Amino acid sequence: MKELSDLPKAILIGNSDGMGLAATQRLLAAGWDITGVSRSDSPIKDAAYRHHVADVSEAAYVDFMNELVQIKSYDLCIYFAGIGELLDPLDMRAEAKIIDVNLTGMVKTAAAVIPGMVRRERGHFIGISSLADELFSAEAPSYHVSKAGFSNYLGGLALALKSRGVNVTNVRFGFVDTKMAKGDVKPFMLSVEKAVDHLEICIRRRPVRYTAPRIAVPLIKFRKFMMNLTA
Repeated sequence: MKELSDLPKAILIGNSDGMGLAATQRLLAAGWDITGVSRSDSPIKDAAYRHHVADVSEAAYVDFMNELVQIKSYDLCIYFAGIGELLDPLDMRAEAKIIDVNLTGMVKTAAAVIPGMVRRERGHFIGISSLADELFSAEAPSYHVSKAGFSNYLGGLALALKSRGVNVTNVRFGFVDTKMAKGDVKPFMLSVEKAVDHLEICIRRRPVRYTAPRIAVPLIKFRKFMMNLTA
């Protein structure tokens, strides 16, 4: 049996429920030493798991993450944190917070974790984005723009780090059966467990971009085409 110090090490951000929680459980079963960070406590109790409560949108998050990466070197970082609300034109206070959590929080996380990976010339950063990154939205513009920026940033990072031994993967899901899945119509929705199956593929293969379910791609492209016609 491996000692805890010999296990591969991962840090998961936004992992106290939904896909993040399921991925944590899956990786623990596969023999990872995991650090979790989210706004709420975790139900997981395991010798190979430590949990920290922190909010990615707060100013203290940067110092908090910088302290964590000084304590331990991580082979893998997965950013799950995300929020989304429908636009209320009479009360738009939530709009900036959505972008802070979905986009700026990811950039803060990458800025803390990736330099250490570059120095060690190994590591893998995964961000959970969305097929919403290709579309405008009158219903949830802040969510869509945050994912557009998210995907664009990770694509650029992947190019920048390709020769430095660090892999960056942008995972673009459609609807996943979590509290984030909003709207009356949710075509081709994935279960949480199926989404984690796809995530495991990404951990093994380390692609620059991974989209699931693939069957949703033509629907997104058609919708984008129709939106361009009416713009």
